[in-house]
Amino acid sequence: MTEVNEAPAGASSGGEDAEPLLSMRGIDKHFGPVQALYGVNLDLYSGKVTGLCGDNGAGKSVLTRTIAGAHQPDHGQIFFEGKPVHIRSTRDASALGIETVYQDLALADNLDIVQNMFLGRERLRHGLLDEDSMELAAADTLKTLRVTTVRSIRQPVASLSGGQRQSVAVAKAVMWNSKLVLLDEPTAALGVVQTRQVLDLIKRLRDQGLAVMVISHNLNDVFEVADRIAVLYLGRMVADGPAAGFDRQSVVEYMTTGAANGRPSEPAASASGEV
Repeated sequence: MTEVNEAPAGASSGGEDAEPLLSMRGIDKHFGPVQALYGVNLDLYSGKVTGLCGDNGAGKSVLTRTIAGAHQPDHGQIFFEGKPVHIRSTRDASALGIETVYQDLALADNLDIVQNMFLGRERLRHGLLDEDSMELAAADTLKTLRVTTVRSIRQPVASLSGGQRQSVAVAKAVMWNSKLVLLDEPTAALGVVQTRQVLDLIKRLRDQGLAVMVISHNLNDVFEVADRIAVLYLGRMVADGPAAGFDRQSVVEYMTTGAANGRPSEPAASASGEV
């Protein structure tokens, strides 16, 4: 892996004082004969946004799903709050405080905002749904995140704009004592105003002390919100460091060639398949 600021192997660059919330060391992942990840190292910090970049097939989705518990690594170790962990399922990830908002958002259009935020985690009282408690919790979460554009927390999700839907999906993720939120292409297919709403929301997550990883092809959005940038190329982490150490051209070069400004990355073998 190429460290942008020439930090020692295994150390964080940019003078990070705090211990990473999540660290991945030497993560390999195979799907039959196809190797999707090669010895990936990654650190994610509380109170910082990390932009994960890479071309199609670079391994971004596999890496994200490995953190989220949907995939298990074949080799390597994951540390959370300094302790080794085995994330064998999405339930394990949620128990640690890791929540993922995928590009499809996984919202039910026929349900309202409150019902979506508590879907699968409904609160009961005397054997019945505790509607008042869920309404208050949903409203408090949206208020904390300063999501003010929705007309009512009881309006159907089908009636929301793309930016509002993304805000509800993020609010759903962070209301469960989350510590790390993974956002997969959060501004894809959004207009200018809706994109601004989502980017502001990401900044508020950071300001509240959460670790955030944003997977995006839009480098303007990445540079707008990211404190750190990590770049995957054909399953290898070829660059990782403070965003100030990158410009758009260098990120594009890392994404497309695995090197930037004549600085070679480790040799990378091609991996086929959707990763």
